[in-house]
Parts: sequence; structure tokens; C-alpha cells
Amino acid sequence: MSLVELIAQADERGLAASGLACLDRCVPLLGGDDEVLRPLWANLAAGGDPAGWGELLEQVRGKLGVAEVVDDEDIEDEAALLARRMLAAAPAVRSAAEARIWADACSVASLQIHRLLDPAQDDASSGDALPQALNSVRAGGTAAEGRTEGMSPLVAAELRRQISVLELLAGHGAGGLRRALEVSTEGRRVLRAVVSRRARGRG
Repeated sequence: MSLVELIAQADERGLAASGLACLDRCVPLLGGDDEVLRPLWANLAAGGDPAGWGELLEQVRGKLGVAEVVDDEDIEDEAALLARRMLAAAPAVRSAAEARIWADACSVASLQIHRLLDPAQDDASSGDALPQALNSVRAGGTAAEGRTEGMSPLVAAELRRQISVLELLAGHGAGGLRRALEVSTEGRRVLRAVVSRRARGRG
């Protein structure tokens, strides 16, 4: 199935995990450490209390200093702005309806972040047309089958990870969380390396 289809069919836990995994991979843009989102991952486990999600979310926002989203003109880094918006838009209540909106938005934002940061690409396709192009990728996305022609390397890898997380949760429920976290951790390490190289290049 395409990424769009997987999101449409996912349950509440799968949707929350999908959005959280996208955010987790983009933590390097928020200046967070690798453990900052662990309480939210734990909340999605079989013994987690859905009622505690909102409080944990506020704690994470406090640690990362993302109480409010800054305006476009207040930040030079578009990728970091997108990551901040992902965290700011996270639902305070774990419900399927709200989680689906968040997961869908995080999917597009994370793909866009990876497109913006890919050193193999220029900025020719960035801007207003980019989200529409990425939606087309998601709707026809068969990256799990290796059909990633035309995608930049970082975007293709991120698409595969998003699909993997949703498939793991669909197939194993809470039992798929550990593997989903491993998939996300791998992606976070890749993005952290990209962000580090970019910072050195600007220095």
C-alpha cells in the first residue's frame, strides 16, 4: 500500500507512533538529545496511559523550548521551522481523529525537511510546489518495493521509514513499537549527521 493508504487505515496507536516517529527523526533540528521523546514512546506501549499523553507532551515542549511556533520571518532555517511546527501541532489528546491529522501533516513535513536538507539536491523544487509534489510521492509511494525513482536519497529513505513504521504497527500493534523506534533511531542518526555537516559548511 502507499503511505497515504497506510495512514488512512491505521489505528490510534499506529497514527500516534507514525507522527511521533517523524518528529523523533527530526529532533536534531530542535536541539534535543536522543532520549527527549522516550516518555511519549513509552506512553504508546501496551501499559501506557493515554490520559497521560498531554502532560508528557507539554514536558517535552518545555525541554525543547517550543512553547509557541515562531513566524516564518523570525527564523532563517525552514527545516527547523517545520520541525517546530510538527511538535507544536501534536494533539494533546490521543484520539484517532486528531492523531490522523497529525500523522498526515508530520509525514509531509518530515519528507519536506529531508528534501530541504539533502546535499545532493539544489533548491529548484523547494517552495510552494514542494508539499504538492511530496503528496504525490506519498499517494503513489511504493518505496518499500524499491520504486523510488526521481526521489532524492534522503527523501527515498525517509519514505521507506515512514512506511515501515506504519506496517510494523499495523502488523504487530504495541508489539511493533520497539522495532518502530529502532527504525526511527536509525533515521535520526542519519539526519543528525546531515545537520552536523551542514553546520560545518556554514561555519
